[in-house]
Parts: sequence; structure tokens; C-alpha cells
Amino acid sequence: MNLPKTIKRIFGFLAIILSLLLCWSCSYWFTSWLFAEIQYTPSEYAIQLINSILGFFLFGLCMFFITKIKWVQDHQVKMIHPIIHAMKMMAEGNFNIDLSFYDQEQFQDRNHPYSYIVENINNMASKLGAMEEMRQEFISNVSHEIQSPLTSINGFAHALKNDELSPNERKRYLEIIEMESTRLSKLSENLLKLTSLESDQLGFDQQTYRLDHQLRRIILANEPQWAEKEIQMDIYLEHITITANEDLLDQVWINLLHNSIKFTPRNGTITIEARKKADHDLIVKIKDTGIGMNQEALIHIFERFYKADQSRTRHFGGSGLGLPIVKKIIDLHKGAIQVQSELGKGTEVTVKLN
Repeated sequence: MNLPKTIKRIFGFLAIILSLLLCWSCSYWFTSWLFAEIQYTPSEYAIQLINSILGFFLFGLCMFFITKIKWVQDHQVKMIHPIIHAMKMMAEGNFNIDLSFYDQEQFQDRNHPYSYIVENINNMASKLGAMEEMRQEFISNVSHEIQSPLTSINGFAHALKNDELSPNERKRYLEIIEMESTRLSKLSENLLKLTSLESDQLGFDQQTYRLDHQLRRIILANEPQWAEKEIQMDIYLEHITITANEDLLDQVWINLLHNSIKFTPRNGTITIEARKKADHDLIVKIKDTGIGMNQEALIHIFERFYKADQSRTRHFGGSGLGLPIVKKIIDLHKGAIQVQSELGKGTEVTVKLN
């Protein structure tokens, strides 16, 4: 037991009781004198009611004048000033606030009203600080990703001014500019798409359709890509009906299939399987015999702009936004995605939907 705090509480309680007694006594003496002066005595009920109202009024008046005492005001300012200062700092964008003043012994009582305010301010500052850090990192990543294609476009556009370039060199430079422009456009499109998904501004209508038909359509639509690399496609699709947003799931399967095709070497194999489990969950697996990833990369693959191997990514292309978009769409459908991979042995992506 903290004896000083207990004594303070007892004295505080006694001070309130004493104040009430004094106010009610003054009210009683005043009304007794007043009724004697006007020579009128109302009923006992009316006397009690008048005394109670007057007693509460006098008590409130006392409390008002007590708050005007300088040492009381100084104590209140001392208590509230750190909170006001912390709020001003957060309003200015500085979330590294210091409310250690309230860690002192006199403010450690968890039932004290200020303890709840301080706890929530600390929690708010922590979350806002984390969000600001994510925002700064996001801006930095976007700037870096945009700068790379812009540098290439600027460099090769400048090189095209050379009148001594051969037609083949000029054509190659133009192809690079076109490729980098497409990459920049895709990056912008994916950023807008991800922002729309995260802010829930995108329409999320659902309809019932055949999932196996959807997967087969996407596989056939991408035949030029996997046929060019002579990749063998092993397809096992059960008759499955699903209720979901078909356009959004199109993006999921296209992203995952493109990744498998991109990182699978010539004459490799991609296996696509869709089946319904006994508990009515739908499982879609896309497995390839590609270059795979290490365990560190697996931890970060759903982070925006994360690229396991920068040199490899530059060779294959990509912005690091495809899998975050996939993850967000699956989350919107209350599903789950799991990735298993091993360097040199390929990758298996499992999507579970209800």
C-alpha cells in the first residue's frame, strides 16, 4: 500500500465532506434568518428543497473561487501543460513526444484521469509515428522507382540527338525509351490501383462464376509468353463455382502467372491446380520450376517495392507492386495466400478462398 497516496485521498475526501457541511450549514442559517425576517415559515419539504438548492449553489461557488487561487491554477497548469505541449508537437508532425513527467510517483495512479489521457496520447503518437515513417519510406521508394526509368529515357533521348547514329542504334535506343515509358506507365497504374484498394474506393461487386473457366481463360491468354519459352503447362482444374469479384481475381491470377513465367527458365514446368476441399474452401496452387527465393526474400515479398535481387529484377523487369496488390485483393476476399520457395528449385503459391 502506498501510504502517502492513501492519506491524500482520505484528506481529500474529508475536505469535500467538510465543505459540504459548511455550505449546507450556511444555507440552513441563512434560510432560518430569512424566514424569521419575513415572518413566514414554509412547509418542511419546501425548507429542505430550498436548503439543498442553496447548499449546492454555495458549494459550486466555493469550488469556482478555489480554482481562481493562484497555487491551484499553477498546479493545474503544471498537470496539463505537458499534454498540451505534446498535442502541439503532434500537430506540427513531431511524434517523438516526451510525457515522462507523468511517470513520476504522484502521477502513477492508473485510476487518475490523466493516466488514461497520457496512455492514449502515447498510443496515438506511436501509431502516427509509424504511419509517418511508412509514408516517408513509401515516398522515398516511389521517387527511386520513378527516377530509374526517367534517367534511362533522358539519357537515350539525349543520345538520339547524335546525327552519326546508325539506323540500328537509333532503333535500339527508341525501343529502350519505349520500354522504359511502358515501365513508368505500369508503375503509375499499379500505384493508383494499390491506393484504390487500400482506401476501399474501388467498387467491390461480387458475382457467381466458374473459377476453372477463369483460370483456363487467363492461361490461354498468356500462351504467347509461356509458349515462347517452351514452358510445359500442367493444368488440373476441378469444376468450381465461386462468388467473388471476377475482375479483381483476374489481376491475382495474371500477376501470379506472369511471375511464374518470368522466373521459370526455358523448358521449365508450371503446374496450376484448382480444387475444392471438403470444408468448402477453394484452393488454387501455382507451382513452377523457376529460380526460386531464399527465406529472407519470402518474409518481405508482400512489402511494397521489395525486390529480392535488384540486379535480377532489373533483368526481368517489375516494380515490386504486383504481389502487394495480389495480397490486398485476397485480403478483401477474406482469403489467404502462402508462398513456399527454395533457391534453384522453384516456387509454389497457394491461394485459399472461401
